[in-house]
Amino acid sequence: MNVCLIHDWLTGMRGGEKVLEVLCRRYPGAPLYTLLHRPGSTSPTIERMDIRTSFLQRVPGVLDHYRYLLPLMPTAIERFRLPADTELVVSSSHAVAKNVIAPPGAVHVSYCHTPMRYAWDQRADYFGGAARRSSWSAVRHPLAATRDAILDRIRDWDCRASDRVTHFVANSGTISARIRRCYDRDSVVIHPPVDTEFYTQSDTRRDDSYFCISALVPYKRIDLAVQACNRLGRRLIVIGDGPERQRLERLAGPTVTMLGRQSDEVIRQHYRRCRAMLFPGREDFGITPVEAQACGMPVIAFGEGGACETVVAPEPATAGGQPGTGLFFHQQTTDALARAICEFELQPTRFSAEAARRQAERFSADRFERELFAYIEQVVGGKPPLARAA
Repeated sequence: MNVCLIHDWLTGMRGGEKVLEVLCRRYPGAPLYTLLHRPGSTSPTIERMDIRTSFLQRVPGVLDHYRYLLPLMPTAIERFRLPADTELVVSSSHAVAKNVIAPPGAVHVSYCHTPMRYAWDQRADYFGGAARRSSWSAVRHPLAATRDAILDRIRDWDCRASDRVTHFVANSGTISARIRRCYDRDSVVIHPPVDTEFYTQSDTRRDDSYFCISALVPYKRIDLAVQACNRLGRRLIVIGDGPERQRLERLAGPTVTMLGRQSDEVIRQHYRRCRAMLFPGREDFGITPVEAQACGMPVIAFGEGGACETVVAPEPATAGGQPGTGLFFHQQTTDALARAICEFELQPTRFSAEAARRQAERFSADRFERELFAYIEQVVGGKPPLARAA
């Protein structure tokens, strides 16, 4: 069976790319279609693929400003011409990849990280923060109406084009519900893979610092973690890069350290050493809290979205109450996060490194591969799909 892989863009190695990496190992000879590719930005497994980019790749400076080309992305994905003998299309999509036009008769399984949040229900979050001061996203700027009109058209196109997908796979129950709300489609839930073989506990003694790892974009709300630690005088280590970095560096007080991009080994070191992870965004799933738990680290998370499926709050502190793997706060504000940090510090025995590790193992990479490829084989009629010959 001839297979094609589709991914939105290749500019870094985040959760979506970790899903794609599994697909690339399974189908190493399949062509990989993507809007944009920054060579060397992903894993060797992905970089070895036959990567085919769109016309957007030729736009000067596109790799640094591709978010501003969102209005062109529907056209770019629809211009791909997949081989006529393609029988299986597998897309990894949080934006437009799932709306590729497959050849007639092909099965299209879309692993959906989310319906595109900036066109549907998270515009304020996605275009928040520093972006509020730009002409593209400022709510009171004269161009705001134009922005919203463009996003409305993209949303309408996204809804219509979702019919091209034959089978949806959601990365969480949160996203399954969003697929139903946005597209009126059913989906199965297969949680994404977490490398529980690499992210493991150690004998390292934990210090008193808190930890964030994230792409530094507005909807991740790392500003809440920075401001809460500023207020409480707590040490905070932030790993990650993105358009919010300069703004966050200006917000950061003397107890906050911004490390930028770091290797997986450095990230693991902080998972093993820091006191707890702060996870203030509303995420579709959130792989990093599971990586943290795999290393025995508790997580203080905003109590909406995918974190509710991965972090376990402690049972009431009564006789027999079981310890948890983290704590939730329920208002996306600095005050609420600061209160949660204080609550966490007052009751350290309510959190168990062993329970965190057990919870993380439920999301292992082996489990993901078994579930995903069993589902794909089921929907293509029981015949295991093979990669296209190189």
